[in-house]
Amino acid sequence: MKTILKILGVIILLIVVYAVIAMIAFGSNYHYEKSMVIKAPKEKVWQQVSSMQAFNQWNPWMKLDPNMKIAYSGTSGEVGDKYCWDSKNDDAGAGCQELKEVIPGQKQKTEMIFKRPFDGQATSEITLSPEGNDTKVTWTIDTEQETWMKIMRPMMDYQMGKSYEEGLNNLKKLVEK
Repeated sequence: MKTILKILGVIILLIVVYAVIAMIAFGSNYHYEKSMVIKAPKEKVWQQVSSMQAFNQWNPWMKLDPNMKIAYSGTSGEVGDKYCWDSKNDDAGAGCQELKEVIPGQKQKTEMIFKRPFDGQATSEITLSPEGNDTKVTWTIDTEQETWMKIMRPMMDYQMGKSYEEGLNNLKKLVEK
């Protein structure tokens, strides 16, 4: 019994030490990015990233709730193009994403406001660059994390990696048809 308590004590101590180190070591700014080369010209890829409706054709989070309510507003493909989602499913939550900057054929930048399950704000960019006859797509996200969220950074990197990989693969399949 004492051995089990010692092992349990060591595990708890390691968790506490990790939490303290994570809160001190990780900065408050979180950045994640993923790139993929797609065998298609930039113009064809741009059609699938230039508006919120086009983005949602390959957005990996749309599958979290097939009954999610989506409302679009603004002019498609222009600054102000926006969609808001509302899901009963906490994995999808609720919020809005709006185009804040558009450089046709090259880059779109959006702001996301999360309402549920957590309040938050993030910016995301999708940048296209030619790679011969192909197109390199770079997708980023930037947000500020509260101190307690820094503990989750490795898990967040893992989840973002899975989601961005899935999204870029969805885009690749859609564009390379």
